[in-house]
This record gives sequence, C-alpha cells and structure tokens, in this order.
Amino acid sequence: MYAIVSIAGQQFKVAKDQQIFVHRLQGDEGASIEFDSVLLAENEGKFKLGSDLKGAKVSAKILSHLKGDKVIIFKKKRRKGYKKKNGHRQQFTKIEITGITL
Repeated sequence: MYAIVSIAGQQFKVAKDQQIFVHRLQGDEGASIEFDSVLLAENEGKFKLGSDLKGAKVSAKILSHLKGDKVIIFKKKRRKGYKKKNGHRQQFTKIEITGITL
C-alpha cells in the first residue's frame, strides 16, 4: 500500500515505515503530524483518487530537524573585477510515515 501526498508544496510517494526528508515543518521532535492532502492511494492493486479519497490521511512522526549540504553560488563577470560568492543550506525535517488511512 502506498500513497502520493502533498507535503509543504511538494509531492511524495510514501509507504508505511518509510523515512523521508521534507522542507522544514513546524513541530517538535517526536511529535505526530497528519497530512490530509492525499492525491492518490493504491491498495492491493486498486487505485483511488479524487473524490474517493475524502477523509484519507497520512500520519507521520517527526524524527529530527537538520540542514542539507551547502550549495555555493558564485557569480563573476569577466574583465570587470566583479566576483560574488554566496552559500545556502536548506532546512529539512526527517519524518517517518506511521500509517495511511483511507
């Protein structure tokens, strides 16, 4: 059984006991959260989507908050002496899917 769910503006294919990294979510470590924006669900070869999924939820537990790898942004214009270096580290939340309710 799996489901496609929208979490923080992104779509993920999730199954029970799966761990995924999503953009930073509000909540403390160990807290339980539910996502009700289920787009598609599959159970024993039968698919449900649209109005068949009213009341469907995906429940998860927050495992940790962490930062991703550093991304370096370097801009340069040749022969002008213009150089600009910048970096960014994205905030992530690691969650574990505890159940899918149809």
